[in-house]
Amino acid sequence: QVQLVESGGGLVQAGGSLRLSCAASGPTFSSYMGWFRQAPGKERELVTVIRWSDGTTYYADSVKGRFTISRDNAKNTVFLQMNNLKPEDTAVYYCALRLSDIGAYDYWGQGTQVTVSS
Repeated sequence: QVQLVESGGGLVQAGGSLRLSCAASGPTFSSYMGWFRQAPGKERELVTVIRWSDGTTYYADSVKGRFTISRDNAKNTVFLQMNNLKPEDTAVYYCALRLSDIGAYDYWGQGTQVTVSS
């Protein structure tokens, strides 16, 4: 069983930055960690993914060049650095862990609110 604990959300003005953290308990090496977000009235969307073993990343077009995902193997923690935030980035952000190369995510964090004011 893996538990994911997120932190780092908050309120920021447009153009500002926030860093989210997701600490994982349990084995994570052969897995993928993703960040999703869900805005009110919208479907949940995948923002970015990192492959834990080698750091390979994927970004949604809407955040490329502004968001950076990284990991700290020693701390079993993944970070999401969000720069140049826009009001449309406002959402609840969730980290999630996928144990296989494809398919659904197996574990989810509790979510953290990010609000960007204009």
